[in-house]
Amino acid sequence: SAMLESESIPSLAGVKPMGYRNRSSSMDTDAGGPSSYTLEALIRQLGQFHGTMRDHGLDPEIVGQVVRQLFHCINAVTLNNLLLRKDVCSWSTGMQLRYNTSQMEEWLRGNNLYQSKAAATLEPIIQAAQLLQVKKKTSQDAEAICSLCTALTTQQIVKILNLYTPLNEFEERVTVSFIRNIQNRLQDRNDPPQLLVDTKQMFPVLFPYTPSALSLETLHIPASLSLDFLVRV
Repeated sequence: SAMLESESIPSLAGVKPMGYRNRSSSMDTDAGGPSSYTLEALIRQLGQFHGTMRDHGLDPEIVGQVVRQLFHCINAVTLNNLLLRKDVCSWSTGMQLRYNTSQMEEWLRGNNLYQSKAAATLEPIIQAAQLLQVKKKTSQDAEAICSLCTALTTQQIVKILNLYTPLNEFEERVTVSFIRNIQNRLQDRNDPPQLLVDTKQMFPVLFPYTPSALSLETLHIPASLSLDFLVRV
């Protein structure tokens, strides 16, 4: 909900697709409780994770790998929800999602984590946001979409186009012929058969060797540790 429903752009707060303007968030809680997760809360939670790892002296390489795994989870959950919910497949959600992902990228830069490859895991939802915003009428539009959406599978592209909901009666729905045009152009792609992203995918963890600048012969072992069996070599 922080990525798809958080109204971090105030001017878009009242812009919702037809038929969904009065629907409340599926993440809303009982009256009196917090309404849903916000983008600010998500970034604050990431900051707490990063601060804890930094305070405990975790190697920067490991920190980057942890953040990359967290960003993959955010991308997977966000894209899966987008693929299953018609009420968020609209132009306004595309703009909101692109803004939210840019804030996530800015957080990475601000914490010197952009080189961790975490930003690359957001590419599918960035392209999904752009797909919601681009024109979807002509053959040239279809060609542009096929060139743009390289991180999305054909099945995911077609699903988003089928779910796309106009904001008002003046905006046309995506035609069946346009979707077939997309399918014909992408039929040679060797995409995986599943529609949803695996949220449990784990990247391999690499532990780098970082030599210590501290000379072991200068260490003094306190007697209170009862380590008399250790012999200095």
